[in-house]
Amino acid sequence: MRIVFMGSPEFAVPALEALYASYHEIVAVVSGADKRRGRGNELMPTPVKAKAMELGLPVVEWEAVKHRTLDIGHRTLGIPECDLFVVVAFKILPPALLAWPRLGSVNIHASLLPKYRGAAPIHRAVMDGAAQTGNTIFLLDNGIDTGGVIMQETVDVGPDETTGEVYERLRMLGADMVVRAADLIERGEAHPVPQDA
Repeated sequence: MRIVFMGSPEFAVPALEALYASYHEIVAVVSGADKRRGRGNELMPTPVKAKAMELGLPVVEWEAVKHRTLDIGHRTLGIPECDLFVVVAFKILPPALLAWPRLGSVNIHASLLPKYRGAAPIHRAVMDGAAQTGNTIFLLDNGIDTGGVIMQETVDVGPDETTGEVYERLRMLGADMVVRAADLIERGEAHPVPQDA
């Protein structure tokens, strides 16, 4: 499939790498704008943009997409035609953008949805002392983390584990899961299950 990948933080990088290594084609990467970081206040790309450039993938800056979506409409987004958006730890996409890919948009959420919808799901699970958490691959809709679930995988959380340790495991698990989900979608074998509202 022709995939547009959307993400910015380090959490999304393994998923980008896994899709790049798969037989699917990443036709563009959408990421946030460069920001000043570090002691030298140097202008730096997001981790996803840096990895995309390293892999030789075309990068589209989110601000340009956002403004075109809001002001002009999705016909001139600067994003190639594609089968699927894969969105990882990114922005809320406007309806015009959700309608762009032929087969829809999927997201990796670092929780067992509908639990811990929204921001910082790993932090919240660890703070709650949850014995288990996991990842969910789901279809994006107009709600926040409300779309149909394609797959979930559970991991145990040790009593002394830190957010960083759980984060690392879930980002690697998510990379594997998103490739499997893309394969299911391509074969027409993904059967999203509605979430309990």
